[in-house]
Amino acid sequence: MGKKHGGMKRGMITLLAVFMGLFFLSQSAWAGSYTEEQELVDKAAIVIQRVLSDPDMEWARGHLQAAEAIIIFPSFMKGAFIVGGEGGTGVALARDAKTGEWSYPAFFTMGSVSFGLQIGGKISELLLMVMTRKGLNALLSASIKLGGDVGVAAGPVGVGAKGKLTDIVAFAHSKGAFAGISLDGGVLAPRSDLNEAYYGKPVTVSDIMIRRVVKNPGADRLRQIVSKIRK
Repeated sequence: MGKKHGGMKRGMITLLAVFMGLFFLSQSAWAGSYTEEQELVDKAAIVIQRVLSDPDMEWARGHLQAAEAIIIFPSFMKGAFIVGGEGGTGVALARDAKTGEWSYPAFFTMGSVSFGLQIGGKISELLLMVMTRKGLNALLSASIKLGGDVGVAAGPVGVGAKGKLTDIVAFAHSKGAFAGISLDGGVLAPRSDLNEAYYGKPVTVSDIMIRRVVKNPGADRLRQIVSKIRK
């Protein structure tokens, strides 16, 4: 009887060990499949939903479906108030003028920024709305300088806020509040390495945002959120 119980106990321990091994193996595999690119896309979805549901973002919400493209930086760092910053990596989506459908995301980086903040402190999130065809075309180049190759202005914030039309308007979120932000001197450039990793082959920004020859279902939620936002 003791041997039988001992064998059953050893069998249970073996099964438990196998189960735990499979569990941690699956967790490890899942973690390995959750890439930097997908994390950026998922965070961008959270940011755009929160930013455009804020009452003070009435102008951005009302003009989103008129924008040529948007660029979302889920994490953006800067130094002290009105001092050059470090930059960050974000995703850009373009809107089809005929159908209103938003493209899959292309990855961009921005740096060399001289900030003219209306609020101080660390910036955690940044939204750029590309309002003109000139601004969209500039995104398709190797790199663009904000305030040089295209015009950029702080986005209007607050109920009833109005803004003048320029190529790109920018909004920042810092310390629980939203504000317009000047990004003169910032340099935007595609992240070709992330674009290739996310779509599984070398692709240009035009391939992703204009010709739309690639897809990744991991970005479907982000596209759906942007498509549903109305004033």
